Amino acid sequence: MHIITRRQFGRGVLAGVAGLSLKSLASGQPDKVKPSIFGGIEVGVQSYTFRAFSVDKMIEAMVSIGLSNIELWDGHLNPGKASEADFKAIKKKFDDAGIRVGAYCVNFPVDSKDDYLDRGFNGALLLGTNVMTASVKKPIVPKLDQWCQKYKIKLGLHNHWFGYAGFKGDRSQEFETPDDFMNALKGASDYLSINLDIGHFYAAGFDPVSYIREHHRRIVSLHVKDRDKDAEHTQKRFGQGSTPIVETMKLLKKIKFKYAANIEYEPETADPTEGTRTAFEYMKRALS
Repeated sequence: MHIITRRQFGRGVLAGVAGLSLKSLASGQPDKVKPSIFGGIEVGVQSYTFRAFSVDKMIEAMVSIGLSNIELWDGHLNPGKASEADFKAIKKKFDDAGIRVGAYCVNFPVDSKDDYLDRGFNGALLLGTNVMTASVKKPIVPKLDQWCQKYKIKLGLHNHWFGYAGFKGDRSQEFETPDDFMNALKGASDYLSINLDIGHFYAAGFDPVSYIREHHRRIVSLHVKDRDKDAEHTQKRFGQGSTPIVETMKLLKKIKFKYAANIEYEPETADPTEGTRTAFEYMKRALS
């Protein structure tokens, strides 16, 4: 087996990026990334990963890594401030780079007015997707289901683990456990769905693999992060923690999961590019 040193690997990556840049300059067109689909499973990224980046800088990073699918967070495109033209302009930026908006994440406040809901749901359609995700409080869920039916959009409810210092959630109001999901979906339309964060789910003491096996028909987005076994379930570069990412990817292949598995890499906030690249390569290997 030929061993590639870290220095050789680094030179190869830099050469590849330089080549892309030269091609882009020569053609006058932005580089398009190839579809990031491996073993039939689409690997994407939650744009919260790049929360310190502008949209343009995020697209550059995604192209350099090879990611062609994004779950766009409302911190990058706020439906309360963005016009229809803004949504179309952002979509064109992604289209020009070969990136598909697989889902639009809007964390609707519990007191959201009808106009704000309309702007969020219509924004998803303008971005070219009929999938949304949201971290919300339980009292707004019945209203969200009404808007899902109105716009024919699936909306995945997002879970957190409430045991770490960085999250100030309320267990009585937000989503952490399988029962939280079950109670929210009971009696709801089929549009109301689940956005399962496997790292948070694992940290909260639950098995994401068995949960996905049983409930995948109701899951429209996965957030993939690697949390460890320590008391804080510290977030790590992929492969250094203990979240069952490989087992999850193998199951996604087996069940032919039709939505994206989105990297949500939260460490290294100022520049998560290399950590995200490591995560992407780790998931590719798991899916090969």
